[in-house]
Amino acid sequence: MASVPVFQWRLAPEGMATVRQLRAMGLRPGGQDVAAQLERPRRRRGPLVAYLYRIDAAKPVRPMTPAKWAALAKANAAQRICPTCRRDVGYRIPRSRGMCGTCIHHEEQCAA
Repeated sequence: MASVPVFQWRLAPEGMATVRQLRAMGLRPGGQDVAAQLERPRRRRGPLVAYLYRIDAAKPVRPMTPAKWAALAKANAAQRICPTCRRDVGYRIPRSRGMCGTCIHHEEQCAA
């Protein structure tokens, strides 16, 4: 990446935004290069960096197609199925747990 201006945290110039900020406005970077970056100092692991894009060069977010909606629904449904009991538990199972609450409770009872 070519040399870009660096700004301190919370001192971004007008007309620039991060990807998340663009998304909240219904925009996307649209292939433009990074216009600047923000740096937030941290003690241990070096600065936290956020890239900024020009708002005037951003493009509107592409609308969801029926195929994209179907793929998203399928992915969400797969994350609701417990790999242990194979039931749809009605909520997204966290990766950190790896199974539904009922199976976790049952496993804790068996271990005790």
